Amino acid sequence: MSVTSPKTDLQLSYRLPYIVLGGAVVLGWVYLAAMVIDMISRMDMGEMGPGMELFNQFNMFQGLPEHVRVQLASLCLPLAQEAFGMPALVNMGLYDYFLLFVMWFMMVLAMMLPTAMPMLQTYHEARGGKAIYVVAGGYLAIWVAFSVVATVAQGVLHELGVMSPMMMPVFSTLTITTVIAAAIYQFTPAKQACLDRCRTPNVALALHSGEQKQSAFQFGIEQGLYCLGCCWALMVLMFAVGIMNIIWIALLGLIMTLEKKSKTPFTSYGIGIALLLWGGANIYFARADLPLIEVLGDRLF
Repeated sequence: MSVTSPKTDLQLSYRLPYIVLGGAVVLGWVYLAAMVIDMISRMDMGEMGPGMELFNQFNMFQGLPEHVRVQLASLCLPLAQEAFGMPALVNMGLYDYFLLFVMWFMMVLAMMLPTAMPMLQTYHEARGGKAIYVVAGGYLAIWVAFSVVATVAQGVLHELGVMSPMMMPVFSTLTITTVIAAAIYQFTPAKQACLDRCRTPNVALALHSGEQKQSAFQFGIEQGLYCLGCCWALMVLMFAVGIMNIIWIALLGLIMTLEKKSKTPFTSYGIGIALLLWGGANIYFARADLPLIEVLGDRLF
């Protein structure tokens, strides 16, 4: 019978929160991956957003002409709605909204929790114990609220026919306005102020204010608000690229993590410039669908 030393127990106790929080991130990715994997055999994956057509090499849609894929996708749509975690996006009920909420919250775990790990690590190193769970709870509470708002917004867009059953924008107007709005926000003082607080959380103040649990939860709430103020526009880009586009989920998660690690505002400005170029390209290629833009485009180009 082996006996663990106090030092080993202390190391395990210190590392356990990282294991739990890492498990939450893994849970988010596993859930999203399960949704996509169950969808591959049922649907033209290109209908889920740019880049997702790569997954068609694993189903019958690979190499088919576009008009054939469109017809098959229409026929396969009822099967797609039966995939794991997928809500019925026509005549939605409470359970369908619940599935939407779960999907958004899993996106939060996969995309946003990793960006908060440096802040959580700093707090854990300073205080130790289980307070890190309280901070993480406060942080995630803000993103739960975001998930509720995103769920309602998505449901309304589906009811209005603005988004397809595969969670893609039906009209290029939604894509263009979302991308341009996200680009503009990258240059605002609010973005930079929130980003600065995300990069350098005031852990020292949190450690010396009020009751430990109360101050830890309040600190988590505050950091969640700063993170929301920093990243909401990039998260909303999912409405432009396809909400279940797992390639863009990974890409945007990486971008937000790198942006928080960077010490210069020019990273945000670079992202903003890239988004402006992307939005401009969308406007150029969508001129035929947007009469006003077509007229302006003919004069400019």
